[in-house]
Amino acid sequence: MITRRELLVAGAAVTALAALPAWARGPARYPAPTRELMVPVEGGRIYVRVNGDLAGPRPPLVIVHGGPGGTHGAYLDALALADRRAVILYDQLDSGRSDWPQNPANWRVERFVDELDRVRNALGVKRWHVLGHSWGGTIALEYGARQPERLAHPVFASSMLASLILASPLVSTRSWIADANALRDELPPVVRQELARCDALPAPIPVSCDEATGVFYASFNGREPPSDGMRAYRASEGRGFDPKLYETMWGRSEFVATGTLKDYDGEPLLARLDGPRTLFIGGQYDEARPSTLANFAARVPGAELAVVPGAAHGFLGDRPVEALGILRGWLERHDS
Repeated sequence: MITRRELLVAGAAVTALAALPAWARGPARYPAPTRELMVPVEGGRIYVRVNGDLAGPRPPLVIVHGGPGGTHGAYLDALALADRRAVILYDQLDSGRSDWPQNPANWRVERFVDELDRVRNALGVKRWHVLGHSWGGTIALEYGARQPERLAHPVFASSMLASLILASPLVSTRSWIADANALRDELPPVVRQELARCDALPAPIPVSCDEATGVFYASFNGREPPSDGMRAYRASEGRGFDPKLYETMWGRSEFVATGTLKDYDGEPLLARLDGPRTLFIGGQYDEARPSTLANFAARVPGAELAVVPGAAHGFLGDRPVEALGILRGWLERHDS
């Protein structure tokens, strides 16, 4: 079994993060929402917040959070974009400030995709940019693939997609697991051994497994600690992350998919995307490896690929200046 001393050595990068200056961690406070509402969806209501002017000349940006079971709080740095357009953040059903019916019948990919247009209709948005991150990238991929058929659907007849941003997306479970395995091979041997041991253990998972997973996360999930503003916001965002939803749809760890997404394959949908209006973006050290994103982008003629230097999976929190610069340029080029 991995020892505490070995974990401390392997996790030296985690300790070093604590010494980073405050300016590297984002703002101390985030702006209050311009508008908040609860939007009815199948199964309950979801929390939506808007910053900026929805009636402005530029299409708004909506961000679909990761998980399954995550919250909008990870994307607060994107509110800086509200100086030019409205930014819409929301919590999916059974996450954060949304309703928590805890009914597994609601935990279907297509139902989560439907939430997007329920938000759009509730806000009166005619055209928008959609950014989906991680599991949210699955939702955004499915949403983008629907677009050619939407004019035939009376509920969605007015929807128009200004652009689609697939941020570190889960496109298929097999590609995600392949990336995770490749990245695990880059970790110190003692950490790799512990992660392999933990894969076969029944619940509950020992603390040593959580610690070894933490080393992986510090390398490939988020390389910077959250800002004080982020910590404060998350402390007030309702019930936060939903582990039951995560475990039911995915599994108990990043490395083994045992839930309803274990056979998910969205790769055939890539051929249905509007290539010139599709951006793949991820971090240099992302769980969704840049080489994998490049392969996906190559299958969407006209799509672009951007890599945020120095960032991991949570690239917006790791490198907000660089990430927002890329996103701002992309959005402005595709507003019309």
